[in-house]
Amino acid sequence: MLATSEPQGILIVDDNPTNLEVLSEALIHEGFQVAVAIDGESALEQVIYHRPELILLDVMMPGIDGFETCQRLKSNPDTVDIPIIFMTALADTENKVSGLSLGAVDYITKPFQHEEVLARVRVHLKLQNLAQTLKTQNCLLKDEIERREVVEQKLVDVNQDLESLNQKLEDRVIERTQELSEALQTLKQTQVQLIQQEKLSALGQMVAGIAHEINNPVNFIHGNITHAEEYSEDLVKLLRLYQLHYPEPVSEIVRELQAIDFEFLAKDLPKLIQSMQVGTDRIRDIVLSLRNFSRLDEAEVKSVNIHEGINSTLMILGSRLKAQPHREEIVIVKRYSLLPHVKCFPGQLNQVFMNILSNAIDALEEKMEADPSSMLQPTVTIETRVLPSSWVQIRISDNGPGIPLAVQQRIFDPFFTTKPIGKGTGLGMSISYQIVTERHGGKLHLDTGTQCSGTCFTIELPTEQLLDD
Repeated sequence: MLATSEPQGILIVDDNPTNLEVLSEALIHEGFQVAVAIDGESALEQVIYHRPELILLDVMMPGIDGFETCQRLKSNPDTVDIPIIFMTALADTENKVSGLSLGAVDYITKPFQHEEVLARVRVHLKLQNLAQTLKTQNCLLKDEIERREVVEQKLVDVNQDLESLNQKLEDRVIERTQELSEALQTLKQTQVQLIQQEKLSALGQMVAGIAHEINNPVNFIHGNITHAEEYSEDLVKLLRLYQLHYPEPVSEIVRELQAIDFEFLAKDLPKLIQSMQVGTDRIRDIVLSLRNFSRLDEAEVKSVNIHEGINSTLMILGSRLKAQPHREEIVIVKRYSLLPHVKCFPGQLNQVFMNILSNAIDALEEKMEADPSSMLQPTVTIETRVLPSSWVQIRISDNGPGIPLAVQQRIFDPFFTTKPIGKGTGLGMSISYQIVTERHGGKLHLDTGTQCSGTCFTIELPTEQLLDD
């Protein structure tokens, strides 16, 4: 037997009193301290109060069998390390594999020889002692490593203190450099704001001036078309009466009727006047869109219909949306929800729509030029919806090539552009970001998820909470 200061405890679990008696006597005779249990439940209770060094466990027992008892012991952190040797008359390989897979260390088949049981008990107790010794040595080694790490850390701390003295000097230089960089950035932001204000002012004055100059003559023409239509109808009606009552006009009148093709003229004149009516209506719509876009004739801050501003911007961009020799027409898909009026700076907000929509058109044109054989219909989708807490959302997306990750990180930086020299200033998206976030207290972000195949910009605005001018 192994020499130890105290007898090693062994728990025998078996429902057969004879087996319990024989095994107990044999193990006690060898100097072991033996405890017995006649079923699995009793065994589970005993190990809680008195932890054995090894368990001899019968498989076939009333209540929970040996396999389940073993499984419960191995699932308990307090008993998982106790070696378990199964004892059973089941000698087939399948049962042995099942027992060993549950965590048992050995398998003794009944009927068994006392010497065999004692030999196996000694071996597994020795293995258990060696494992415990190894565990203890590992703990000691771990403690030694931790002590050395503490010493090394102290050395590191000393080195860090020395480096800190040098770092303070470097930090002073970096701090000063940062102050200069921030001053430069502030200067750039101020330049951007001044450029934006001047740009909006010049654009608004130009658009408002054009709208005013066009509006007066168009209204004059539009107002007289109705009278012209009535007069022409009266004249044609009068000539029809002459034809009815004087069917044989003089030769000079006959020649003139043939020269002007009176019948065609009588049919085409109403169509001509109707076309003029449609044309003046179209011009009036364009003038209204220009006035809505500039908003110079209204208070700077006003509650407006966001959809009107988007539609006015689309009207101005209408020529760019039409089919071109190198590409198809760009389709505009509107998915408008019923939005409340939004208190905002309408002219500035329309400039945001103009910048985003113009960039979308540029991206679609570049994609069609790069891949003329593409069967994809170039499309810009505009969606609006109401958000909780009195906010609204405008989402503008396209099915273009998308924006590379490296560019996405700088999309709102001032003076950053991917366009060739002369085609972009790098201020459009930076100005748009300032208008939405600083002037309106809203949010403008680029969506990079899988919901959008191209580029998606989302604008979120409060309907009432507006930052001070």
